[in-house]
Amino acid sequence: MKAVVCKEHGLPDKLAFETQWPNPDMGDDDVLIDVKAAGLNFPDVLIIQNKYQTKPDLPFIPGGECAGVVAAVGKNVTRLKAGDKVISMGAHGAFCSQISANHHSVFPMPEGLTFEQAAGIAITYFTSYYALKQRANLQPGETLLVLGAAGGVGTTAVELGKLMGARVIAAASTDEKLALCKQLGADDLINYSDVALKDAVKELTGGKGVDVVYDPVGGDYSEPALRSMAWNGRYLVIGFASGPIPSVPLNLTLLKGCSIVGVFWGRFMGEEPAVNLQNIHDLWVLFAEGKLKPVVTDVFPLEEYEAAYACMMERRARGKVILTL
Repeated sequence: MKAVVCKEHGLPDKLAFETQWPNPDMGDDDVLIDVKAAGLNFPDVLIIQNKYQTKPDLPFIPGGECAGVVAAVGKNVTRLKAGDKVISMGAHGAFCSQISANHHSVFPMPEGLTFEQAAGIAITYFTSYYALKQRANLQPGETLLVLGAAGGVGTTAVELGKLMGARVIAAASTDEKLALCKQLGADDLINYSDVALKDAVKELTGGKGVDVVYDPVGGDYSEPALRSMAWNGRYLVIGFASGPIPSVPLNLTLLKGCSIVGVFWGRFMGEEPAVNLQNIHDLWVLFAEGKLKPVVTDVFPLEEYEAAYACMMERRARGKVILTL
């Protein structure tokens, strides 16, 4: 089968494209999926460099999520059957023609979505919904600041924040990206390439600050965002797409009376499976009602994986980056 394979750790130029890679084995609890599209996420950048929490043995196929059609199911699997359209998520294994996944990580594809749209919903929407609902307890009328608002997780945070009744301030690096955020419902826009983030937030909130910060970027933007918190604010640590993991003065949490809250959806899924399943149910309802519309603007054939990685690593992506087969 076709597969993008990590045989040695490094940047995407170290990856290999194989056309005769062995098909996966399927266990009794597994679902064999013919992959139609796969989503590229920031952890896929880290895992090939051996910098992610999960460190698979070499060689391995990267890719944490995909959408496709069930080819076969193991003898213990009863809720899915051959021919079903599904999505799957895990730590790796999706950038290929066929994947074998434990049935607990496979779900029916939401109605009304293309394979390209569905391939990118699991990690982004699941992370953002968990972050805003369980970790931030975002309330109607509160103000949410989303950094990297035009990226994969950022766009979902803008969408979900609006659905939860928040005032959403979208921050991104170009006017083009901010135009997308406006289409998704953002109330206010900040181009932090042109203006100081802290000053812009202060002006937009009349000096009060924001109740929740959603930060998948890290780096130089984290401290100004933390300084922009309102009393009893919640600062959500999503990831570090800019590269550096920031060091922030902890006295700011004392002065602001705010909380720094970690968001690790992968662990939450295992620690609180029932809550995670309820979150997925809630999201599927929103998809079915047409209230969520995944943004997919950067689509590449599997063979062009290096270009797809570059789009993400150079922070050019608007919405999800998708590989297709």
